[in-house]
Amino acid sequence: MKFTQMSRRILVTAAGGVTATVVLTACGGVKTTSTGGEGDFPTGNIQMSVGASPGGSTDLITRAIAEGLGKELGVSVPVVNKPGANGALNAKELQSAKPDGYKIAVQNASLFTITPLAVSANEAVKLDDFDLIGGISQDDYVLIAPLSSGYKSITDLKKTGKNIKYGTTGVGTGAQLASALTFQQAGIPATDVPFDGGAPALTALLGSQVDVATIQVGDSIEQIKARKVVPLAVFSPERIKFLPEVPTAKEQGYDVVVSQYRFLTAPKGTPDDVKTKLAEAAKKIYATDAYKKFNDGHCLTPIEGSPDEVRKILDEYATKYKAQLDQYGISLAGKK
Repeated sequence: MKFTQMSRRILVTAAGGVTATVVLTACGGVKTTSTGGEGDFPTGNIQMSVGASPGGSTDLITRAIAEGLGKELGVSVPVVNKPGANGALNAKELQSAKPDGYKIAVQNASLFTITPLAVSANEAVKLDDFDLIGGISQDDYVLIAPLSSGYKSITDLKKTGKNIKYGTTGVGTGAQLASALTFQQAGIPATDVPFDGGAPALTALLGSQVDVATIQVGDSIEQIKARKVVPLAVFSPERIKFLPEVPTAKEQGYDVVVSQYRFLTAPKGTPDDVKTKLAEAAKKIYATDAYKKFNDGHCLTPIEGSPDEVRKILDEYATKYKAQLDQYGISLAGKK
């Protein structure tokens, strides 16, 4: 299947179908992966797991890369969804996998830079427990409201004088952080309503369960284009090409720059030659016209850095986010 600029609705269905096939096969006793045999890596299938449900950005990125890796390396690359705890459940399973390159995963920066600020030290997942293969892309967040609300900016929310119920993609996510920082800086009384991903948060917004929601641009772009929701602000450093008319939070007077960055990982201790082969194959995928169209079709900005560059980005995020939460006295865990 070629990468196309399909609607997310179509891709969600397709992703769900693939996942069901993988799960049923596994239940039937047929292995979805192989640790291979004699010879150069890979000699067997490579499993890519996703710490999110089918249809979201991480899932779609994983499937695009899996398809490309299969072609580049000449093996099957099944995708298995293992959602839960903002990707932490999948991460901990990958952490304990054999470090041979036959189990890898796309992971989210928020799991390592924001979630640790919302959970206990024992629950937090550490970057040092994984080997980095390389960076992939960035997904920006947008604050949206129903068209019927009449809201057009953050200032409009402030003028209401009422408590704003805001939906996010979950506890310890960039959506929660961006929203909390914005409402605190703006002096807007607000209540966080976390959901398990962008799709349910968008559904809740359309169903009037929340007043506004912060989700990833790719998860909301169709509803924005259809004028069912109105974008009030993006949380990127500058305006993004996918929503060029929408001002940033910074333009509106709020120091809130939060995005979701994704990168490819393997269990700690994976051989250098295996990581190099995976990284080189990934670079070839990213360079194709098909993958570039995939990025544009899902509002993704490529940031395909080296492991050292990925680590630098994550360290900067973690330091900045913690400092801002301390500065404004915000607790993502809901405790003051």
